Amino acid sequence: MDSLIYLAPIAGIIALLFAYYKANKIGKVDVGTERMKEISSYIQEGAMAFLSREYKTLIVFVAILFVVLGFGIDWNTAFCFLVGATFSALAGFFGMRVATKANVRTANAAKESGMNKALDVAFSGGAVMGMSVVGLGLLGVGALYLIFKDAAVVTGFGLGASSIALFGRVGGGIYTKAADVGADLVGKVEAGIPEDDPRNPAVIADNVGDNVGDVAGMGADLFESYVGSIISAITLGFIAFEFNGAVYPLLLAATGIIASIIGTFFVKGKEGADPHKALKMGTYVSAIVTVVVAFFLSQYLLGTLKPFIAIVSGLVVGTIIGQLTEYYTSGEFKPVKTIADKSETGSATNIIGGLAVGMLSTALPILMIAIGILVAFYAGGGAANVGEGLYGIALAAVGMLSTAGMTVAVDAYGPIADNAGGIAEMCELPGGVRDITDKLDAVGNTTAAIGKGFAIGSAALTALALFASYTQAVELDKIDLTQPTVIVGLLVGGMLPFLFSAITMEAVGKAAFSMIEEVRRQFKTIPGIMEGKAKPEYKKCVDISTAAALKEMMVPGLLAVLAPLATGILLGTEALGGLLAGALVSGVLMAIMMANAGGAWDNAKKYIEEGHHGGKGSEAHKAAVVGDTVGDPFKDTSGPSINILIKLMTIVALVFAPLFLQMGGLLLKLF
Repeated sequence: MDSLIYLAPIAGIIALLFAYYKANKIGKVDVGTERMKEISSYIQEGAMAFLSREYKTLIVFVAILFVVLGFGIDWNTAFCFLVGATFSALAGFFGMRVATKANVRTANAAKESGMNKALDVAFSGGAVMGMSVVGLGLLGVGALYLIFKDAAVVTGFGLGASSIALFGRVGGGIYTKAADVGADLVGKVEAGIPEDDPRNPAVIADNVGDNVGDVAGMGADLFESYVGSIISAITLGFIAFEFNGAVYPLLLAATGIIASIIGTFFVKGKEGADPHKALKMGTYVSAIVTVVVAFFLSQYLLGTLKPFIAIVSGLVVGTIIGQLTEYYTSGEFKPVKTIADKSETGSATNIIGGLAVGMLSTALPILMIAIGILVAFYAGGGAANVGEGLYGIALAAVGMLSTAGMTVAVDAYGPIADNAGGIAEMCELPGGVRDITDKLDAVGNTTAAIGKGFAIGSAALTALALFASYTQAVELDKIDLTQPTVIVGLLVGGMLPFLFSAITMEAVGKAAFSMIEEVRRQFKTIPGIMEGKAKPEYKKCVDISTAAALKEMMVPGLLAVLAPLATGILLGTEALGGLLAGALVSGVLMAIMMANAGGAWDNAKKYIEEGHHGGKGSEAHKAAVVGDTVGDPFKDTSGPSINILIKLMTIVALVFAPLFLQMGGLLLKLF
């Protein structure tokens, strides 16, 4: 039975080999004209330069936390933390490098061969990111568990993954939205030029931002959810079913990798067909294969189908949340059309409508998550066996993320298609090319919204599973709400997502202000720029976004680490439990509201641009652009970053649990 564990790192290696195969296949696709090469080189150089500078900045943080873990906990945990941080960075690097190669090749494939080939190239680029995420994640967790045979030590790997993920998500979100807001407000609203117009100085920074925010950022988000869910399931599984309980989530994740690889071969488009159907087919095939194998694994390893039911509940909840997200953010449905209607009367009513949709959109996903938790808990063991019940919740998170290879691939496909459209516009390719890339991009907007919903749902279940692991680690049977320290923890925890969002929103505002000033300056001072006779200074806009992102990402990242440490040391383990509970409740609600409001504003603008309510240039369009600009940091900076905030704080609590048991509640001991 021990030999089964080796299947986990082996599956991780298979995923990385498949990612290499896909990357090599993309490299053989023709890039296109010299102008296409030039534009794509600007995007690739900007993206890789940002990633390089970001990782160099984070080396100091990683080194300090490595030493703290070594002396404060133990050096094995510190080593796992270092491996987790490195693997998370590598996943972002691999995915970004290939995504910035795939974008121009997608545009050229659309020009030379049509929809089917363009879809294949864009999706293959996303698949590299997806397989890198699950490959490095399972290889790391599986190998480290084989080495140390201790889930408590392996939690260090999750801490490393979460730390890099938060900085990557916040930094990438600030970068992309500073560029996007500057490009939209000055280019579209003030100058009246189209999106992705090469005359706009911020257009390259905007396209770079799609990669650093939506490829590397989303990949890092789901990487740490994936890793965190497996680690919590190993921890709780050993308590519930001993060794076999720890092996089960590893084998389930290995199955998900193979299922995702199989699913990629079902993503095949046809000329004139809806590419969304092809992407859904791959997702459904992956899920079905995983469910079938999970059924037999549950019976074989654990002798009961209760864990299997918990896994299915996670998959079902994830799917439903994705569909609900699509309903609230797609231009095909009533919520977005209502926002577009309200744009007729100006920016204020557009923004009121978007906020209302965002708030309304929290109800059903929260109910679905609640139902999923209850099903997983009572299927696992319920009140009669709390340990198995908590294990069921952890397995629900693993089930939701078991096909993360396919989920990330479909999500990362979106920004590649978006970049392809931008390159087609800047290189003045034939109209038919832009029609194809626009269709791919429209599907990408939907998959991105679904991906954000999926990330939020998985964050809630993963954080809850990690919280359950924390309560076991500190031997906390209950949290007493009559204790003032617990109430303090709840209130501070509930406040943290708001403070975190305020800091990140303000960071986008500052960076966007600098970007707007620079774009205005170039329009005014560079003769011939509006006539297309002079080349904008793209590099200056890229530098503004990069500098702002690196400067502003540090405070939110440190907040997520220091808040649970300070609470646990000063007020004790029960108060820290209150902090984590408060952050989980307000954080999930904030994340759903911000992601869906932002997505709805974005697609309301696109709906108007399709010709409704007067189309481009109308008063309704101008109002919708303002709403979209407000929604940009909602959906791409603050909202997605909250997912990682709640998980990072929980895993910090779990990793430092021995320290809190030894010296927690220092402040209380003074009285």
